[in-house]
Amino acid sequence: MMSNRLEPELNIYHYPDHLRASLEQLPRSPGVYLFHGQSDRLPLYIGKSVNIRSRVMAHFRAQGEAKLLRQTQRISFITTAGALGALLLEAQLIKQQPLFNKRLRRSKQLCSLRIGDGRVMIVHAKEIDFAVTPNLYVLFANRSTALAKLRVIADEQRLCYGKLGIDKLPVGAACFRFSLGKCAGACCGAESEQQHGQRLVTALEQIRINCWPYTGRVALEEQGDSLRQYHVIDNWFYLGSVSSLEQADALQHPASHFDSDGYKILCKPLMAGHYRIIELPG
Repeated sequence: MMSNRLEPELNIYHYPDHLRASLEQLPRSPGVYLFHGQSDRLPLYIGKSVNIRSRVMAHFRAQGEAKLLRQTQRISFITTAGALGALLLEAQLIKQQPLFNKRLRRSKQLCSLRIGDGRVMIVHAKEIDFAVTPNLYVLFANRSTALAKLRVIADEQRLCYGKLGIDKLPVGAACFRFSLGKCAGACCGAESEQQHGQRLVTALEQIRINCWPYTGRVALEEQGDSLRQYHVIDNWFYLGSVSSLEQADALQHPASHFDSDGYKILCKPLMAGHYRIIELPG
């Protein structure tokens, strides 16, 4: 049984004796927690929460996590100033691919829709820099999911599969979907190329990828109850967090790829002006 030194909430359940010290130290503050196994090289699992203690205890109440808990030898944590810092740190650490994490794995097939000269193309992040390329729409894990989304948009807007490059357009004839009333007729002149292109752009506008809006690195300030952090970002790539702007000089390594995780986490808070942003010298 657990020692009475632990809080009442811990005494409701039975915990392995070797984890008692780890559980006693868990804070009720934002941050990231790590479940460690026999290996010191990689953790078994990485999670985040605005209340580390509460979230870790929830793992012990979940029967489906018995396998993870049996392999856990100790639990560590890293506190952050707030929820945003926890999200960024979790995503950064998970890229090391711990055993029990399945999400946030960076895909080499990351792609997007790009509009140019009235046509839509599927482009890949390994070929162009998504952080600074305009007229990109939606991030996809692979080409097949991008094509599926394009078909959905075409069906909703009565766009021509042939003009979009989804199907081969018959020479001198309307596409088959026009005869079914599912295409507005850009393929046969029933509507103009300009009208077709404008409806495509309008449909995609709400899912446009924002280009990096700064000339270089920035520090996003996050203030918590007892901790202030500066999250250093460049081209949507999270470089790390520091406690003072002077320390940010050390975080200057260039991004090796477009960080889709960083973009999804940072775009809304950064563009909406929810945090103080400090542009850093190059």
